Amino acid sequence: MTQNISRRRFLSSAVASGAFTIVPRHVLGGSGHVAPSDRITLAHIGMGTQGFNELGGLLADPQIQIVAVCDPNTDSSDYVEWGKHNVRNRIRTYLDNPSWRENDSGCPGGREVGRQVVNTYYANHRGAESYKGCSAYADFRELLENEKDVDAVKIMTPDHLHATISIAAMRKGKHVLMHKPIANRLYEGRVVLATARRTKMATHLLAYGSGAGNGRIVERIKDGVIGPLRQVHNWTNRPVWPQYTQIPTDRPPVPKGFEWDLWLGPATFRPYHPHYTHTVFRGWYDFGGGSMADMGIYSLWPVFTALDLPTPLSAEAWATHTCSIVDHVSRPAINDFSYPTACTIRFRFAARQNMPAMDLFWYDGGMKPRLPDEIEAHGIQIPAEGILFIGDNGAVMAGFNGQDPRLFARSRNDPLPMDETSPQDGGRQAAGRRGRQSSWLQAVKGGEPSPGSFLNAGAITDAVNLGTVALRAGKKVLFDSENMKITNAPEAEKYLYREYRRGWKL
Repeated sequence: MTQNISRRRFLSSAVASGAFTIVPRHVLGGSGHVAPSDRITLAHIGMGTQGFNELGGLLADPQIQIVAVCDPNTDSSDYVEWGKHNVRNRIRTYLDNPSWRENDSGCPGGREVGRQVVNTYYANHRGAESYKGCSAYADFRELLENEKDVDAVKIMTPDHLHATISIAAMRKGKHVLMHKPIANRLYEGRVVLATARRTKMATHLLAYGSGAGNGRIVERIKDGVIGPLRQVHNWTNRPVWPQYTQIPTDRPPVPKGFEWDLWLGPATFRPYHPHYTHTVFRGWYDFGGGSMADMGIYSLWPVFTALDLPTPLSAEAWATHTCSIVDHVSRPAINDFSYPTACTIRFRFAARQNMPAMDLFWYDGGMKPRLPDEIEAHGIQIPAEGILFIGDNGAVMAGFNGQDPRLFARSRNDPLPMDETSPQDGGRQAAGRRGRQSSWLQAVKGGEPSPGSFLNAGAITDAVNLGTVALRAGKKVLFDSENMKITNAPEAEKYLYREYRRGWKL
């Protein structure tokens, strides 16, 4: 390789031509060793709670070298976590420093924290290697322009930035590893998939594999254990964040070191408020995808895959509401800005070869399905989260991701025997042991596309975003998938798209 050809360009060319060669480990220095020149260089975009929770798997992977981090926040302790000091304690393990920020009572995050963690970890664990250090950026566009030798990006930002960043990265020739969802607008999701097809970059949605048990249940259902499948019910205890029902009217100052304009990205401008940021973004139509985008992609993507489900024909939603008193009159509040505290969404699918028409129901915020009589007869208590499959000859109920499935048929309540080596499992258990990004790394190196490729998540992405359209429209919406039209309520079509700020339109 001449000095005029960058390592990233060489790797991309090798992948495209099929000429990539993996050097034997004994040549590189023993089992598990990967020469620095053969590592995938990665930019980590989004240094918040979940970004730090998952960072360890990337740092410890010898195939990856994180060379840049990006976040519009510099360094603060105002993030939201699921247990006191969970994030701080995790960062301490990365730094091998049990007293790091001992007097800090908050939850840390930001790009400078990310840079410190990456540099310190590599100094401690790869100290013998030459490493120029990790760069830090506030603007992902600047990162993509300046970091010419980056092979790939991991996107861990709020939902509204997923499409914008992933499209920009793929257009720059970067492979993409991303947290769910692909996008929080149906149109944007389709642009992401079209870009992935055109650029042929290796992509992977990190929701892949978590709900593998549901895929294995569907394989048994296809064997006929409950007859033709008519309904699927999936429920979660989300939201587990404050679900705000009013747009804040106070105007706190933008925190020092936080670039609010960059955090907003493509979303229309609004004044800064902490109720929009750090984890609670999920509850706002502009910034999140609600509970279904948070959890339903994990549990239902394997169901879509195993049943080969297309985009739904329709979506209909029932949601909680709030009331407000104006001039001594109490009325339901008009809310087209945040997800409801709880809802039920029904998606309908047409009959297909060897399969009847089917309904899929999503529940959140404490809503749960009514159990069939044959299940209630056994005194079953419905759990906080779960999934239920109903067929003509029985039902299967399991944990949210398919744990401990039970078969209810012919007045019996029995464990459902599972084939742990089912093709639907797709090697997920082994991949999980090697790391969540294992199949994606092989695709980056010229192997087969990851089963978690964006291209395999089109229908579930459409469904999640169509559910939001039904919530916002307040009525059943009939969807013409081919032409991307709401056929019975044209006024609802605006919810398929985003209103972009100047300079951010896709």
